[in-house]
Amino acid sequence: MRVKDFDYYLPEELIAQDPLEDRSSSKLLVLDRISGERQHRHFGDIIEYMQAGDCLVINDTRVIPARLLGFKEDTGAHVEILLLKRKEADVWECLVRPGKKLRQGARVVFGEGLLKAEIVGMAEEGNRLVRFIYDGIFEEVLDRLGEMPLPPYITHKLQDKNRYQTVYAVHEGSAAAPTAGLHFTKELLDRIEEKGIRIARLTLHVGLGTFRPVKAETVEEHHMHSEYYIIGEDTAVTVNDTLKKGHRVFSVGTTSTRTMESAAVPNPEYKALVEQGAAVSLVNGLSMIKKEDGSFVPKYLLKAGSNETSIFIYPGYEWKMVEALITNFHLPQSTLIMLVSAFAGRDHVMRAYEEAVSEGYRFFSFGDAMLLI
Repeated sequence: MRVKDFDYYLPEELIAQDPLEDRSSSKLLVLDRISGERQHRHFGDIIEYMQAGDCLVINDTRVIPARLLGFKEDTGAHVEILLLKRKEADVWECLVRPGKKLRQGARVVFGEGLLKAEIVGMAEEGNRLVRFIYDGIFEEVLDRLGEMPLPPYITHKLQDKNRYQTVYAVHEGSAAAPTAGLHFTKELLDRIEEKGIRIARLTLHVGLGTFRPVKAETVEEHHMHSEYYIIGEDTAVTVNDTLKKGHRVFSVGTTSTRTMESAAVPNPEYKALVEQGAAVSLVNGLSMIKKEDGSFVPKYLLKAGSNETSIFIYPGYEWKMVEALITNFHLPQSTLIMLVSAFAGRDHVMRAYEEAVSEGYRFFSFGDAMLLI
């Protein structure tokens, strides 16, 4: 499968540079993943596509102000360090610029000495292991000196750090926002719960590997970086109960999607019934067995716990958990547009993207949204 099959034309002026004043007022392109039929709505209308008993799964990770600007202690040269993943107490895996000036042993100063750093090792793809030296609490120092690590296609300065956080962000650790969640307001979430839709939380700390360009010519050659996730027992119970009752699991963003699909495990009851000759059918795109009492036995169940995931989802993938997907518009030839294409079909997705361009939708992190059902 060729990477260039996931390319599309995007005028630069359609890249959203600033968030909308009202989070939920963005456009919403609704795509029927079976027929390819498209509707143009607003994000607040998303509740109309959910029914009582459905489950909305959100990623409650919180972005840290991971971009640090400083200078080399010996030469005064300006450098940038971007925190990616905490390896131990004060050692982080980081992306550094310029890399040639920051070899092992180099020391960097931030904020007139309030924070210092030493390059103590190498990591994958030229990243560095950096030990930070400071007085007090690291998170407080970082909050004072760090900037939000906005993607390079956003050139405007963010006036309010909270606009690159979801309203339900709790657990700090991400180097980038789970941007599909940026559209939700507390009021919209309240309305969703009042309708009888359960909201389940999980945590995946988003790394930059998800957003790095695919350099291989074929999709199958690309290697994903790992990201850490946590799924609580209550979330696993809620999602599994939703599936067993025949209701739909709505995933907010590719991060929630990758987490659930990574944590799916075979259901022994399903296997036993298949061996007994039970009929299998697709329910909302997932393999199920319908029992005489009207309940369902899903092929896979969500398992609680924590782990690292490097799952790469592209067309041909067998879906295990997700039945509806809320997502933003993604970069051409990215792993994220490949995931969306795996869910709704490449042809349907690429036609939807072409229509979004012609209709003037706003793209990427601060842009408009899609609902794939």
